[in-house]
Amino acid sequence: MALSVLDRLDLPDPLIAVVGATDHPGKYGGTIYRNLKAKGYRVAAVNPLRDTVDGDPCVRTLMDLPETPDIVNIVVPPTRTMRVVEQAAALGDVAVWIQPGAADAAVRQRVDELGLESLIDACIMVQARVRS
Repeated sequence: MALSVLDRLDLPDPLIAVVGATDHPGKYGGTIYRNLKAKGYRVAAVNPLRDTVDGDPCVRTLMDLPETPDIVNIVVPPTRTMRVVEQAAALGDVAVWIQPGAADAAVRQRVDELGLESLIDACIMVQARVRS
């Protein structure tokens, strides 16, 4: 049985890919990326428009990550979320955490069709605890 999204947060050293990570101060992608990093999580920045985020390397797509993430946290508009969900499914054993506002009915249906472990419309910053 696959691990739930929340159970993956409790893995010894989970990798969380933040799709939509940015240095833009007003965007949730940057706030979430920095919040998870500050709490001690390993994070990977994914954004086709950036080379770095918070001084860390940033990749264009999930497929460019050197390591498969445990959780793909999605912080982009629903039109972009659909492509990310397809990429996540191609990676294999990953779960998708779709932030509020990043999913619409079509995204929800596709996540179900793909059988992805998912959490939709919940904020990862609320659930993620400081790691010791």
